[in-house]
Amino acid sequence: MDARVSELFGSASGHSSGGSQGSTSNHKPGNGNGVVSKKTGAKNKKARTRFPRNFKPSNNTPYLPPEAEEGNIEYKLKLVNPTQNRFEHLATQMKWRLQEGRGEAVYQIGVEDNGMLVGLSEEDMRASLKTLHRLAEKVGADIAVLREREVEYDSDVPRKIAEVLIRKVPDDQQFLDLRVAVLGNVDSGKSTLLGVLTQGELDNGRGRARLNLFRHLHEIQTGRTSSISFEILGFNSKGEVVNYSESRTAEEICESASKMITFIDLAGHHKYLKTTIFGLTSYCPDFAMLVVSANTGIAGTTREHLGLAMALKVPIFIVISKVDLCTRATVERTVRQLERVLKQPGCNKVPMVVGSTDDAVTAAQQFAQSPSITPIFTLSSVTGESLDMLKVFFNIIPPLSNSKEQEELMQQLTEFQVDEIYTVPEVGTVVGGTLYSGICREGDHLVVGPTELGQFHKLTVGSIQRNRSACRVLRAGQAATLALGNFDRSLLRKGMVMVSPEMDPTICWMFEAEIVLLFHAKTFHKGFQVTVHIGNVRQTATVEAVYGKEELRTGEKAVVLFKFIKHPEYLKVGAKMLFREGVTKGIGHVTNLQPISYHHQHFQGQDEKA
Repeated sequence: MDARVSELFGSASGHSSGGSQGSTSNHKPGNGNGVVSKKTGAKNKKARTRFPRNFKPSNNTPYLPPEAEEGNIEYKLKLVNPTQNRFEHLATQMKWRLQEGRGEAVYQIGVEDNGMLVGLSEEDMRASLKTLHRLAEKVGADIAVLREREVEYDSDVPRKIAEVLIRKVPDDQQFLDLRVAVLGNVDSGKSTLLGVLTQGELDNGRGRARLNLFRHLHEIQTGRTSSISFEILGFNSKGEVVNYSESRTAEEICESASKMITFIDLAGHHKYLKTTIFGLTSYCPDFAMLVVSANTGIAGTTREHLGLAMALKVPIFIVISKVDLCTRATVERTVRQLERVLKQPGCNKVPMVVGSTDDAVTAAQQFAQSPSITPIFTLSSVTGESLDMLKVFFNIIPPLSNSKEQEELMQQLTEFQVDEIYTVPEVGTVVGGTLYSGICREGDHLVVGPTELGQFHKLTVGSIQRNRSACRVLRAGQAATLALGNFDRSLLRKGMVMVSPEMDPTICWMFEAEIVLLFHAKTFHKGFQVTVHIGNVRQTATVEAVYGKEELRTGEKAVVLFKFIKHPEYLKVGAKMLFREGVTKGIGHVTNLQPISYHHQHFQGQDEKA
């Protein structure tokens, strides 16, 4: 791992009392668990008295941050022959941790509650893992040891700590679903990398792996993605990859996977930038993967895509592809170039180069805890070099939202964002999108809108499909396609919402937003027209007023009143917003809505035979 990053992550002795120790003097490389900031180390000085009697801590005793009451990480010193009562208590505790991590938990064995890495003898470790296995069986989960390593103290008996991933076997299709947007310049190898991950076969160097991902003939002919396509990669409860190499259909992958990564393959070419922005704003990705070609480095739209992900506050990690085409020196130069960009004042990221499986485990946990950490992978889709590290990273990476936030969203009224509209033979009209809040079941009665007059139409949900397999219930935060029977497709458009009839949606022509002008060739003033992206809404709007200023220049902030040109939209206060026009770009958030008052009672009934 990079020396500067080691100081942040791997260094256990950075807060040793002697102060004369260098960095990780007697630890193995990639010792990501000695992760502590100096503040945490200072807090733990008091706790250093809590050792077993026969144990002498040395000057560089490594610590983890103290165990948190909430979250899905549990510290256990040892689990040797627990009594029946204790066993029941531990099983309840495991259920709680799994619920907090929405089906995933990480147990650190050989670690005190205050975060000190004590370690266990070989015999105790074996007994503890056996107990953990029994506990997991009781709650219906599987365990996989992520890593074991020795904690080197001044003692004769070697002591080990183990990190164990516990994953709940899915019941009723409730797999953990993470969405990853794939960004990067044209020809950086995005579609090829996804083809290799999801098909399980390496590329031949001429783009064979990406052919299954393309949706249009012109994409196959030019080799350039122009539309948004979705690919899935599954992991079963033991942490093994489930993809098309063993399963024939998406339905089979969904059945055997307990964790799904849905890749949103976006376009790299500047010509398709509006499609890329729509993919980032409307599909609500949990993470973004920026793919950079090792031989070209940061080129074309790479900086722009990095900026978009940061403006929308999507955590980002980087994959440097095509390392088989370059010398080691060229790859290192690309890594250094990326590190420089990430450390710039605008980014303030901490790059973390992943060089081993151990690093990948550490990177996944650090990345989820701190948004400033940016893991960097170097791999090849042709030789398969370092591809396993990326799979380990995807396997361990936890969801961003915890179970409480999920529960709160599910208790709200139903709101489904319409992103795609299809007509399927013998099924009728089908809409694709994301359920923002509430729960949606087959047969639910919802209203869809707003139309050009700000009205809503009644409809009934037919069948629901998630990741190409049938699904009975859709929960908040999940993406799916809903069949609407013979509902008239001409009444639908992208950017509409389907909400429960009890909701009183705020429809507006005009809204105020606090914006920052990122770049503009001249000045930004009243009467200027821009394309506005807010969630799944994409429409041209006119600047009606710039409050407190005559005009705006690059880098300036202001509250601006916008007015939509074509039709009113459903918006929410606080929603993130991007706008663009030619080279003009800006970001901001909605601060105030000016709702139209006449949409009450405007629910247009439609006779449905569905």
